[in-house]
Amino acid sequence: MLKIQVNGVHNVVGEDILKYVTKKITKLEKYIPKHARFSAHAEVFLKEFDTRGKKQCTCEVVMHLPNDVFAIEETTINIYAAVDIVETKLKNQLRRYKQKNSKKSKTTRLIRAFKRKP
Repeated sequence: MLKIQVNGVHNVVGEDILKYVTKKITKLEKYIPKHARFSAHAEVFLKEFDTRGKKQCTCEVVMHLPNDVFAIEETTINIYAAVDIVETKLKNQLRRYKQKNSKKSKTTRLIRAFKRKP
């Protein structure tokens, strides 16, 4: 089970955004290799600030996996849009991680290496 910790920086995280973030991040569990699911955990930082009279929202996700750490950040006008974009970016990173660290791909690469040698 993926452990998720949601923190608000300079603001309080409401229950609706907490449910939304939890739902989005737990969907990513299927992209994590099975051997890494028990030790994986994610930290989500939600920030809201004003720049030149415009409201900006930032979502930063730091996901800790065995042998790797992913840190992804996105800033938009809406906090929900920032969470969606971060989810997409994290999904792509996890796909690459799973391809790189899966046992099947390692054995396939090893077999290919032996076939190439005369």
